[in-house]
Amino acid sequence: MQVHPTRTSVDLAITGLSTVLAGLVLQQAVIVAWGSSLLVGLALARAVTEIGVARIRGAGFEMLWREKPRTVRVARAEAVEIQAEVRNRDSRAARFSGLRAVASPELSIEIVPERGEVPGGGRLAVTLRVVGTRAGRFGIHGLSLEVQGGPGLYEVPLTFANPYGVDVMPRAYKSFAQSARGGRSHQVADRGRPGVIAGGGDELRELRELVAGDPFRRIAWKASAKRGKLLVREYEREERDIVWLVLDASCELLAGAPGRAPLDVAIDEVATFAVRHAARGDRVGLAIVAARARAFITPDRGPGHTVKLLSALGEATSVLDADRCGLDANELASRALEHMRPLDPASASRVRASELERVARRADRLRVRAPFKAGEVLAATRTDRSLRRYLASFGIGVPARLEPERGQTDLELIRLLRRLPREKPKPSLIYLWSPAPDPDERRLLLRALAELPRRRQLAWLPMRLDAGLEASDSDASRAAVSALAVRARVQHERGLEALARLGVRVERVSLPAVQSALRIEHQHVAVERDLPVDPDANVPDAEQLPGAQ
Repeated sequence: MQVHPTRTSVDLAITGLSTVLAGLVLQQAVIVAWGSSLLVGLALARAVTEIGVARIRGAGFEMLWREKPRTVRVARAEAVEIQAEVRNRDSRAARFSGLRAVASPELSIEIVPERGEVPGGGRLAVTLRVVGTRAGRFGIHGLSLEVQGGPGLYEVPLTFANPYGVDVMPRAYKSFAQSARGGRSHQVADRGRPGVIAGGGDELRELRELVAGDPFRRIAWKASAKRGKLLVREYEREERDIVWLVLDASCELLAGAPGRAPLDVAIDEVATFAVRHAARGDRVGLAIVAARARAFITPDRGPGHTVKLLSALGEATSVLDADRCGLDANELASRALEHMRPLDPASASRVRASELERVARRADRLRVRAPFKAGEVLAATRTDRSLRRYLASFGIGVPARLEPERGQTDLELIRLLRRLPREKPKPSLIYLWSPAPDPDERRLLLRALAELPRRRQLAWLPMRLDAGLEASDSDASRAAVSALAVRARVQHERGLEALARLGVRVERVSLPAVQSALRIEHQHVAVERDLPVDPDANVPDAEQLPGAQ
């Protein structure tokens, strides 16, 4: 049991020691006795605190989540409230001076109440307000209380290890989850450019004579009676686009504060485009590349497919795989052991981080208590794979590797751009998120773009490398960040000029405008289905919408 002194006890200890020293110097027994009594009182207070906390723990002091499922799905930057409770089975109340959540740094958590007491034989309701700053799967590993002893001179930290998973989706998931799904907007053709053709749709095209194979429900009986022959209604339907969304997910694009890194911004934009085109009835595919292909989802439509696309944006851009992670096996084992200790002290006892196989075996046993089901990860050995899957299943973050992947990523982009035109059905729109290609550093990619036969289908959405740069308070840091920002802006402008010379269209669509378009699109669907709508939404200009020519 760890016992920490409060500020008051530290001041009393300093006062007691100073008084004892002063009494010895002055040779005054009364002063020495008075200072010694302060020190003895502090020792008694420490003993009382240890006995009281041990009694509370022995009687039963636990934390439980009120929600039955141990995971929640939420859009990035959207707040969600999670309810928990702390139970005290002892007859005496337990006062605490601090309550905090032990969670991944990608989660911002506020707790109410921060201090108070758990009544004897009762329970305390706790509310966690959670905001995800980066798309992905992250864990709340438990709560930590600073329990105060008798006179409040000492505190004992108690950690409740009870994992809870937060699946953070891109921002567009919020509007998608709140919108109407299905309906006429999804009753469309499977291929081609947008255009009106004859078929089963919603708008009347013409009346024509009945031919073999026409369904009876389309017969216009009144018009047939007037003309003396059977006539059927011919409706119009629209063909839709085959859209491919291509995302450059190189590790260096995660540099910066979570939520403001270039890759974080691009993930939100890709998700918004995916939801927008899905609402129009287009078939949408997704390709995520880095040093190797991370995800390749063929175009399809429907709400289930849209959720699959949004989930892949968080999962396929993670850095848990061995070729993207900045930790070696020993560091992974150390992080796993640190998580195991409060979760299952017996599993973490008498084992060191250097004993990789023992740690991996214990990690495999404890993974059944994880909130997430870990998928496959890339690793060189079985032990390494077990450790990485343990971290993934509990939502424990790891840093990205420091070495850039730009060269290999460009080769993957070249292969993908040559492959997509041969896909069936053929794409009609390709959106590519990547930094604007500097002619001096990305010559191979520019050469491949020049050889691309149908460049008008391609729209480049440049990622700004200076978006996530942050400086500390020191002058040297501010100067270094300023120099990096200037270099990134120069490379960005040179890349835009190179794309313009090749005739590649550059999309300059702001994320707020696209999100506003999403709200209007779903309002139209809601009106058709007699659902409530938000009357305060604004319609953006036509040139601000995705795919505007």
